[in-house]
Parts: sequence; C-alpha cells; structure tokens
Amino acid sequence: MSGEKDQVRLQQMMAPDLRPETYVYCTFQDHRLPADLSPICTFREAEGLTAIVERSQAIQAKVPYIFEAKLITLTVHSSLEAIGFLAMISSALAKEGIPCNAVAAFHHDHLFIPVERADDAFSLLNALSHSSAPAVI
Repeated sequence: MSGEKDQVRLQQMMAPDLRPETYVYCTFQDHRLPADLSPICTFREAEGLTAIVERSQAIQAKVPYIFEAKLITLTVHSSLEAIGFLAMISSALAKEGIPCNAVAAFHHDHLFIPVERADDAFSLLNALSHSSAPAVI
C-alpha cells in the first residue's frame, strides 16, 4: 500500500495522536549511539549522529540533550510522494507560533512539538482534521 496522496483527504483523515512521553534530541559527534539508548529516530549528519530518544533514557544514560518535545503522530497512512501535506501542517502551526520538527516515515508523519505547546498543536490539528474546508498554505 503506497499511502494517501490527496491533501484534502490527508487533512480529513490525519487523526492526530499525542503521545504522553517526552522526547529529546541528542547528538554524537563520533556517530556512535550509546548501547543504553533506544531512539525513536536517528539521522546521520556530517557533524554527528542525531538521536531522538525519550528524555528518561537520556537522563539515565547521562547524555546531554536539547528540545524537550511531545510527539504527535498523524495516523493517516500518508504517501512519501504526497505534495503539500506537511507544508500545510507546518504553516497552520506556524500561524499560531508553534514550532514543529517533522519526521516523515514510511507510513506516517510525526511531529515533535515543544512540550509547552503540544496541547495547543494537538487541538489545532484536531480542528483541521474535522474541518470541511481545506487548509490554506
């Protein structure tokens, strides 16, 4: 299954899910992930390995971290070739002054939102998903 591409259908079917855990960003210049970390996501950059992990893991492993965030998963199966969906989401959040770090995975799009704005983002995304009018970028 390749996922949904139509932006209006994606908006109506996104069904956001706010996770209770707090996630943080860590970086490892040597590109080596400590054995006691189990990241939800990693990305290799020239400057080092970025790992997004639960804050409790980072604290327990005594690794430095930044950006305490909640995870909102848009549970619709979005196509990796969908045009404008994340642009629409990030624009709607930006209009409300809500930062968003998006990760597009195989089945879903995942948004890391600062802890203090997660409830606002979740409410906004729910409102968008129940709106009959397409969001405007």
